[in-house]
Amino acid sequence: MQTSMIKLVRVTVEGDDALQLVFSDGAAALWSAADLIARDTVMTRPLSDPAYFARAFIESGALAWPNGFEMSADSLHRRLGLTDEQALSAACPL
Repeated sequence: MQTSMIKLVRVTVEGDDALQLVFSDGAAALWSAADLIARDTVMTRPLSDPAYFARAFIESGALAWPNGFEMSADSLHRRLGLTDEQALSAACPL
């Protein structure tokens, strides 16, 4: 059985530290980056600026920012517990 790689297909800013993510398998969820930003590392520090955070984009199916910080779609998918497409669609209407 061959599985396809999960990719991000759409990212929409939903506040100072949240993004609405849509994945290639049809799953969607609202993701808060608050915990990530709170780590206050060299790579995550710029994300604390809402204007910079809003510069999020998709690069090769991954979530990215201009400073080179990236998060794979697969890791976001797992962190959000995205396993049941229908339940997600009902919980996170677009």
